[in-house]
Amino acid sequence: MSTQLTMRAGVLEAHNTPLRLATISRPEIGPREVLVRVRASGVNPLDTKIHAGAAAHARHPLPAIPGIDLAGVVEQTGPGVTRFKPGDEVYGMTGGVGGVQGSLAEFAAVDADLLALKPANLSMREAAALPLIFITAWEGLIDRAALKAGQKVLIQGGAGGVGHVAIQIARALGADVFATGSASQRTTIEGFGAVFIDRDTAVEIYVAEHTGGRGFDIVYDTVGGKVLDASFAAVRRFGHVVSALGWGTHALAPLSFREAKYSGVFTLHPLLTGQHRAHHGEMLAEATRLVEQGKLAPHLDPRRFDLGSAERAYDAITERTARGKIVVEIE
Repeated sequence: MSTQLTMRAGVLEAHNTPLRLATISRPEIGPREVLVRVRASGVNPLDTKIHAGAAAHARHPLPAIPGIDLAGVVEQTGPGVTRFKPGDEVYGMTGGVGGVQGSLAEFAAVDADLLALKPANLSMREAAALPLIFITAWEGLIDRAALKAGQKVLIQGGAGGVGHVAIQIARALGADVFATGSASQRTTIEGFGAVFIDRDTAVEIYVAEHTGGRGFDIVYDTVGGKVLDASFAAVRRFGHVVSALGWGTHALAPLSFREAKYSGVFTLHPLLTGQHRAHHGEMLAEATRLVEQGKLAPHLDPRRFDLGSAERAYDAITERTARGKIVVEIE
């Protein structure tokens, strides 16, 4: 166990200002918490929105340490923790919202329910890329839409973070998977095992071509806006549309005429409320199983970032130069 009492962290003091690399007190753990020595911090589009002050729903007061996803090593366990011991390699979606310290730091005090053992065949960098996107994809496909083998599933935005993981989950569970994207993303989408659909193709055309006009059993929208509207027109009768970005105003008539269901996914709820956190750990245990079976792998941007260059990692997302998940490594 480390006797280190301080740590380095990236601190956001005001929205739209550079992260400050600071030396601060190491967090103390409470009951049912573990102290994690962070080895890698995943960067998500939501992290950049919090940075910019454009994510009121995340309720993360400043100054704050950002970073939603982490991978690292258990340093110490608090009272009531039985699932983990010092030395365990773990990962999870553990903070960076709701006033909970994020992962852009050398240590984090983490609710043990939010963690799972890291896949043995992934590096810390690879593991830190997975939690938020896997949980979002799994909640939509399994918890909401109850995906079954043999169903036809359409992933809107198949090359994105949630999208490429959703393809792999659906494929692993025996679905027939299709995914939309730009022409430049075709190779990526097909590489994950989905039938590529150019996002500029009219809905009625690809529904006719791939489903005989009946529609898809499940449509998972990871884009929002007009793409969610198109999803209502792409689902079959009694089918299910799920969206991780269903925040706008939409006409429900196309969905109603098909007698189909709609579900939203709000992955932050357990972090913000403290409710149902154990399910996050359970979902990540499923991720570990799929990764170790060779059925799931994260797509990472090849660039390497550390605490000192974390601001550039955020820039890579806001400037849309990321070609896969961005991860900050913590030395």
